[in-house]
Amino acid sequence: MSNYAVVNPATGETVTTYPTITDAELDAAIGSADETYRTWSRTTTVEERAALVRRVGELHVERRQELAEIIVREMGKPIEQALGEADFAGDIYKYYADHAADFLKDETVDLLAGDGSAIIRRSSLGVLLGIMPWNFPYYQVARFAGPNLIIGNTILLKHAEQCPESAAAIEQIMRDAGFPAGAYVNIYASHDQIETVIADPRVQGVSLTGSERAGAAVATIAGRHLKKVVLELGGSDPFILLSTDDLDETVQNAVDARLDNNGQSCNAAKRFIVADELYEPFLEKFTAKLAEVETGDPTSAETTLGPLSSLKAAEGLDEQVKRAIEHGATLVHGGTREGAFFQTTVLTEVTPDNPASKEEFFGPVAQVYRAKDEADAVRIANDIPFGLGSYVYTTDQEQALRVADGIEAGMVFVNVVLADGAELPFGGVKRSGTGREMGRLGADEFVNKKLIRIG
Repeated sequence: MSNYAVVNPATGETVTTYPTITDAELDAAIGSADETYRTWSRTTTVEERAALVRRVGELHVERRQELAEIIVREMGKPIEQALGEADFAGDIYKYYADHAADFLKDETVDLLAGDGSAIIRRSSLGVLLGIMPWNFPYYQVARFAGPNLIIGNTILLKHAEQCPESAAAIEQIMRDAGFPAGAYVNIYASHDQIETVIADPRVQGVSLTGSERAGAAVATIAGRHLKKVVLELGGSDPFILLSTDDLDETVQNAVDARLDNNGQSCNAAKRFIVADELYEPFLEKFTAKLAEVETGDPTSAETTLGPLSSLKAAEGLDEQVKRAIEHGATLVHGGTREGAFFQTTVLTEVTPDNPASKEEFFGPVAQVYRAKDEADAVRIANDIPFGLGSYVYTTDQEQALRVADGIEAGMVFVNVVLADGAELPFGGVKRSGTGREMGRLGADEFVNKKLIRIG
């Protein structure tokens, strides 16, 4: 029985199912990607591959309505946000097409001794496996596939089991853009089959975005077979408020940072750490603003908060909230679940010994902390196993940079939220993973940085 199915979280309806790939089909898929790498990838130029990737981006925008409707069905993303994701994916492909030549140009090395010259030449590695999550079905694939197809790597893409329709749509776009069979291959593989793929000597690396558990499993297998790995494993990002000239605007930014994608974003603000003198007014306004947001039909353009991705996800979040309260947290607002829909929720008085203080809440649940001063805010921010993103709000520029330096995270956004861009590297430290995607750094992970020394 296949695990790949479109189950609409808003209705509980199983829309369609897809068969899991057979072992023979999987071997053929790996062989196709390997053959295409050894032929097409080796005989095309960066400019030719970039032109195909540019067309992929254009097709995402041209088909934005169709693509958006698919992921509303698959994981409950509100339609306006789904349209935005298709557009953002298009921007990412265009960005890499625009900058491909610069990112892959030879890098001169100044010799310390001897005659001649030396350069670093970037070239492809081979077949790569991408294991992608359900929360951003197009964006996540774009930031992995865009740079690597231009580099000349070929891709086997294993999408989340609840995203088979969007996975097929992406593969069709690749074909329609002009990529040959084998350049990008969608595989509906089981977890056991993925272990086989990583172990296969024809596969040179793997990129996973997902849970800590999945990351640890993939890293273990990849390490055993000496494969390059990039991991993005989520986080519990702090939103530190130290001072503001406009509390209402800051509160709105905080709400936006928590509720994007129904609260199911790896780098969403999840823990709100507020300076003592601002704590009470922030909590009052923040709770009131969150309470205004009600769940609704994700197909409606008016909806900003749809269902969670699945009934299982909503039940898991419900258990987390109840456990947090059992361990002493105060429920200020919300905490109610109806099917896969979860009410906006605010928790306070989360102590360091409460399991909630060390967990990621993937949904519209916010924890609000009181900080005595700047140092205390940084301490609270860092008292977490994760280190993905972070947000700092202050009117003091020197303080902003000082706090940014002190935060243990891969990304710090100062006085701004929802500011991700194709040009900005994305990734974290600690248990949030290893490696970077997006920007120039995203094009420098799966490459052979080959030294050529000429005497």
